Amino acid sequence: MEITDVRLRKVNSGNKMKAVASVTFDGEFVVHEIKVIETQNGTFVAMPSKERNGKFNDIAHPINPEAREKITKAVLKAYDEAPEAEEAAKADDESEEEE
Repeated sequence: MEITDVRLRKVNSGNKMKAVASVTFDGEFVVHEIKVIETQNGTFVAMPSKERNGKFNDIAHPINPEAREKITKAVLKAYDEAPEAEEAAKADDESEEEE
């Protein structure tokens, strides 16, 4: 299974979440709400999850370390290349003014 697209949006959440991504596989299947989280130990990618009884459970996740590494690398690459949230918002405002 190959990653064919990564769409990422940086956010100013005021907390540890720095971006939200959608990853498309083989141009046929997409997983939304993959999060980029920054902690004291570094940046990591969190799979989509749902809270139940005060505990978070993954909704979708890779089943082997190789797949997790592939997804993590693709999302962090998109994160590194994406404009900051303020820059993206400003560009959106400017393009709306031109229309």
